[in-house]
Amino acid sequence: MDLYTETALACSRLATRKYSSSFSLGIGIFNRKYHAPIYALYGFVRFADEIVDTFHEQDQSALLARFKAETFEAIEKKFSTNPILHSFQWVVNNYRLDHNHIKAFLHSMEMDLEKKTFSKVEYDRYIYGSAEVIGAMCLRIFYMNNDDRYHEFIPAAQKLGSAFQKVNFLRDIKDDYENRGRIYFPDTNFENFITHRKREIEEDINREFTEALEGTKKLHEGVRNGVYLALRYYRELLKKIEKTPAEKILQSRFRLSGFQKLVLLVKAWLRNKLGRIR
Repeated sequence: MDLYTETALACSRLATRKYSSSFSLGIGIFNRKYHAPIYALYGFVRFADEIVDTFHEQDQSALLARFKAETFEAIEKKFSTNPILHSFQWVVNNYRLDHNHIKAFLHSMEMDLEKKTFSKVEYDRYIYGSAEVIGAMCLRIFYMNNDDRYHEFIPAAQKLGSAFQKVNFLRDIKDDYENRGRIYFPDTNFENFITHRKREIEEDINREFTEALEGTKKLHEGVRNGVYLALRYYRELLKKIEKTPAEKILQSRFRLSGFQKLVLLVKAWLRNKLGRIR
């Protein structure tokens, strides 16, 4: 690995740690050889998301179009002066990430600029591009040279990504609506987000976690504990949300404390060690 690529990967690692301490904790539990590619993937995803969610004073459509063009140019040339895109092209080209997954992800980012409410079809398309393909790309990294395992675990990886994203939607529902005028759940609006609708969404997420857990149990040892920790983290967030009445969920954003994360880390490690993942 040359010095420039090594520096670019360090930028992706820094971006991940700055934006998500929880995600960084999960990566840290992976076998070290998976750290750089997962950081590279997350850095790319985080910067694309930043364009559509933060830079409101800029021409976001133009920024995203340029980012998209530069992404595929970097992949083709195997180089970019943008360190985040250079590290991303490195992981795409070295780990054989599916270009259609990248296109689907960027399409969901475009939807964020165009859509404020979503039909069921649009919601499913958005979830696929913004979350399910991320799970698939992580899985490709974990099983770079094992196509059989990759295809076997694809459904579970996509379910896990979907569940994570839907928990994020519930957690951030107030912020998304007040700051972006956006609500993702179909047939739902901010004013009538009532108990039965909240329960329907939570039941859907729990079903996906159950399906994802079965695949997680079968992952190889180098990544299983990190993926399981992420699953447990999001399940704990969902439990907090489930205990909160619908009218109150609109008043706050849910987080786990540093101590709660540490407890989850220890429990996840012990359950993985003892073969009692559940």
